[in-house]
Amino acid sequence: MEFLKSVTGKVVTGLTTLAVVTAAISWWRMDEATRHGLVIGTGRIAAWFGVVLFVPWVTFALIGRVAKMDSNAAGGVLVGAYSLAELLLLLWLFGWSLPGGTAWTFAGVGLLFATAYNVLTCDWIAEKVG
Repeated sequence: MEFLKSVTGKVVTGLTTLAVVTAAISWWRMDEATRHGLVIGTGRIAAWFGVVLFVPWVTFALIGRVAKMDSNAAGGVLVGAYSLAELLLLLWLFGWSLPGGTAWTFAGVGLLFATAYNVLTCDWIAEKVG
């Protein structure tokens, strides 16, 4: 078993090193406009991700009020409103247009992530506050 662990560790380390070196060479050879686009896009995604993570925690009082209603429909509306607002923020950050199927796929996955996170976080906060 130790043999497999050591071989697997070396293979994973080698593949990770290869990926980092390839990414560094690609970044170095990339033209300035593409590099700028990647940095701007990454910053926008990081900002959106931060908003998604903090919205339920900033509005914990609202979650507590909805929890006291003891209604699944009210909780669903709250989570839906959070997710819709976060999707609109994502689209706004990218100028209301996503360039291609890959971007739309990532936006859809982001929306699913945001919705799942909102459900789990709001439920946890509702248990603690309500």
